[in-house]
Amino acid sequence: MRPITRDTLSPRVVDRVRHALRPGWSRSVITRRLASVLLVIVAVATTVTGHRGEQSRAVVVAARDLTPGHAVVADDLALREVTGGLVPGGALRLTADGIGRATVGRVHAGEIVTDARLLSPRLPAQLTGRRDARLVPVRLSDETTTSLLREGDVVDVLTAADDDRSEVTVLARAAVVALSVHASADGSLMSGRADRRPVLLAMEESAAHRVAAAGLDASLAVVMH
Repeated sequence: MRPITRDTLSPRVVDRVRHALRPGWSRSVITRRLASVLLVIVAVATTVTGHRGEQSRAVVVAARDLTPGHAVVADDLALREVTGGLVPGGALRLTADGIGRATVGRVHAGEIVTDARLLSPRLPAQLTGRRDARLVPVRLSDETTTSLLREGDVVDVLTAADDDRSEVTVLARAAVVALSVHASADGSLMSGRADRRPVLLAMEESAAHRVAAAGLDASLAVVMH
């Protein structure tokens, strides 16, 4: 008879593997937890690797808050390194590209400056989606209406005959406000024809010609969408 030794009683490698693979509640919980931890580690590693793989780019940002219609000077802009994947389309790469141009709408300090935030030949097409769009300065007959308009508002431009206000002509439809006029510094609204400032509207080419011609000797009004 073969004597029983300690080695005889020790489980074989095959037995250990079979025991490990045998289903069990505690073993299933541990396995799921390990799998969850592994997935989290893989996700974090992928994110870090992805960000490292994206080269940083220098873009132009606003150095301070800029108001609508502000003529940009060198001190208004700064360069900042931004991860490539966070850079929006049309972002300015050089401060010289923004100096001397007027802002369209309010620009907050630290905001990346894009070509859509500054007046440019491309702005009418960007606002209207039409390649033949033009910018037209319009002086409205009602200055209160002018003060209510904000950048991005969509309006129709109308005019009426001086002798018959019931005869209204629609000169342009779905024009977009590119630059508006707000209340004066003391909070009061401007009044009087001499003090009236124009609103810059973007519209398709033929409508722009009609509005510009009518504005020479007729009163203009807008209807907001």
